[in-house]
Amino acid sequence: MEKKDILSMSLLALEKEMMALGEPKFRGKQVFSWLHQKQATEFAEMSSLSLQLRERLEENFCINRLNIARRLASTIDDTVKYLYRLPDGNFVETVLMQYHHGKSLCISTQVGCRMGCQFCASTIAGYVRNLTPAEMLLQIYETERDVGCQIDSIVLMGIGEPLDNFENVIAFFRLLSDPDGFGMSLRHVTVSTCGLVPQMRMLADLRLGVTLSVSLHSADNRRRSEIMPVNRRYPIEELLDACRYYFEKTGRRVTMEYAVMDGVNSAMGDAKKLAKRIAGMQCHVNLIPVNPVAERSFHGLRRTALQFQKELRAYGINATIRRTLGSDIDAACGQLRRDAQQRAKEVQT
Repeated sequence: MEKKDILSMSLLALEKEMMALGEPKFRGKQVFSWLHQKQATEFAEMSSLSLQLRERLEENFCINRLNIARRLASTIDDTVKYLYRLPDGNFVETVLMQYHHGKSLCISTQVGCRMGCQFCASTIAGYVRNLTPAEMLLQIYETERDVGCQIDSIVLMGIGEPLDNFENVIAFFRLLSDPDGFGMSLRHVTVSTCGLVPQMRMLADLRLGVTLSVSLHSADNRRRSEIMPVNRRYPIEELLDACRYYFEKTGRRVTMEYAVMDGVNSAMGDAKKLAKRIAGMQCHVNLIPVNPVAERSFHGLRRTALQFQKELRAYGINATIRRTLGSDIDAACGQLRRDAQQRAKEVQT
């Protein structure tokens, strides 16, 4: 019999499982606390439970772990990049960053990605599968165990498109914010999307309080469709309407991520077009000098981003440039996973 993934279960589901085992309902809350507050890695650690119950839990459920395949620590700031190996042998990336407001963790939501954005390394190796709620949580728990401190905020901006794994991401949010579990306010969570409009509207309707970050990268439909295939299905007009809808439903302004790429979307005309598109919207523009990817020819310089910022501000648009962290261990999102896959192939051959 295949054991059930207990870390992915809600408190309600756990209570039902305990009653199915002939245990009182409150045992579910005890187990939930052990898993998400004390972050137990084995049922044997759950000392408030009887030995018999711990043995039955061991028979029916599993507490999965992630293994650190690579750990790159910056020598110029506190950034740490992890390559985690999943129980099935696949890899995902996680990045720990230090800000003035505390420690923020950027986590992955899928193994690979099928969105096909031309400047992103995550999509080059293709899509493999969605991560489970437990595998998203474990990126937090394993990182906290490694560094010995608490994570203060979460960003879903690693490998994968979060809204393409919508049901598991929502289940992850509910586990993460459960007061009997990890207990993080979802106002400390940011979800980044390339622009899956129906799911953006569904997320808005749930009114969870998460911050929505949209990878825009061009205000021109033709150019955006070239670098981001999702735009062929959901053009900029529909995307921005969904952003307005998100603000109307949640009261949270949307962040527009704009990777400044020399010769692609960095001209002054691009800044003017962007300013015209978002004029009057409750949003903020976050400019990013694009990360180089070995298999791609996109480049971005900070001085180009600064000039782009200056142009936007001249049009009355609030724009900042993302702070560079861990530049000495810089690797485009998905690059560590690609390297690990390549090494594995070389060993096999």
